[in-house]
Amino acid sequence: MATSYDFAPLFRSSVGFDRVFSLLENAQRARSPSDWPPYDIRKMGEDTYRIAIAVVGFDEDELDITFQSNLLTVSGKKQDEPTDGYLHRGIAARPFEHRFELADHVRVNGADLKNGLLSIELVREIPEALKPRKISIKRSQDVTLGAPTQIEAPKAA
Repeated sequence: MATSYDFAPLFRSSVGFDRVFSLLENAQRARSPSDWPPYDIRKMGEDTYRIAIAVVGFDEDELDITFQSNLLTVSGKKQDEPTDGYLHRGIAARPFEHRFELADHVRVNGADLKNGLLSIELVREIPEALKPRKISIKRSQDVTLGAPTQIEAPKAA
């Protein structure tokens, strides 16, 4: 049983949340039946992350990593190899594509392929203008606290 939500009423009463609603819509869509190859997402530090994808049997030139407007796409396609001579072929060599929706200000720092594991390093860099900053409060010296100020008015005759 699949439950679907309609976000149209929220679009009418909000401004600037388009990206949040599109993320929610994408998350509720049915995932592809194949999550091959398996992957891990790990938080390495306060602002650093690592995506590790098991790509056993793929060479560097058979993998493609693309980052565009908060969408990281990792795909792989094996070059055609002759199938003769195999008695059993258990290592999957089918093409794949994984898409990762990244938060704002997260960028790809690098990628490494070692022992059949593709590691993609991510870092979150918040610009100085968006970081919280301390606002100092100035105390005014000419305002006296305590007794109310008397306003002078002409006397009535």
